[in-house]
Amino acid sequence: MIPYLHVGPLELPTFGLMVATGLMVAAYILQADFRRRAIRADAFLIICIAGMAGIVGARLYHVLESPAEFFANPWPMIYSRFGFAWFGGFLGGFAALLVLAWRERIPTLTFLDACSPAACVGYAIGRIGCLLSGDGDYGVPTDLPWGMSFPNGVVPTAERVHPTPLYEFFIWMLIAYALWRVGARALQQQKGSGLVFCGYLVLTGVARFLVEMIRINPRSFLGMSNAQAASVLSVLLGTVLYLFFLRKSNAVSRP
Repeated sequence: MIPYLHVGPLELPTFGLMVATGLMVAAYILQADFRRRAIRADAFLIICIAGMAGIVGARLYHVLESPAEFFANPWPMIYSRFGFAWFGGFLGGFAALLVLAWRERIPTLTFLDACSPAACVGYAIGRIGCLLSGDGDYGVPTDLPWGMSFPNGVVPTAERVHPTPLYEFFIWMLIAYALWRVGARALQQQKGSGLVFCGYLVLTGVARFLVEMIRINPRSFLGMSNAQAASVLSVLLGTVLYLFFLRKSNAVSRP
């Protein structure tokens, strides 16, 4: 693995580089979605702000997962280059998107629909940064032929383990494609807004719950990891919202 790239006197973390790459690609996808929805807004500025909010949220959620350790010695945890929680990043980025939708005067559900495929792609590329840095996001030991070891990772292991960041990369890219197609169909059939975002909540929640089954994260709530508990909430919320929007759409379409 390659936790850092050395360019002259500079030491660049590969995790940060992949996160930046993910944000850039996500901005291009969001701009394309804005064009097909006839939304006039700067996707690159939106992704930059939401990405920064997501990084802050991911860091805060991570450090507060171990409050005793954090309050005993907070500064190393705050300024570490690694240690970001997916759910915290989702909350931070989501809150920023709501504010940006209000500021740009874009209907919230339409805005969230447009952001969903881009968010999946950004997350997927960011996970390659986890793979390159070997930051402990890998899974349990495995004898499968594609198992990988991370002897030079930030959190090293000589055992062959499930490369869960790779799993997440492929799964989230597939989800992004599916959501893009759902969005295209919804626009063609002039369906109500919100269905793409519901799909995002359900599909990513299910995917993360399943991946966590082979991750090394500690279990806390009802035998689930924190990410699994958050995934359950994501699936429940997405399902409830989907049923609500579907009923509302059917009510409007009735003569």
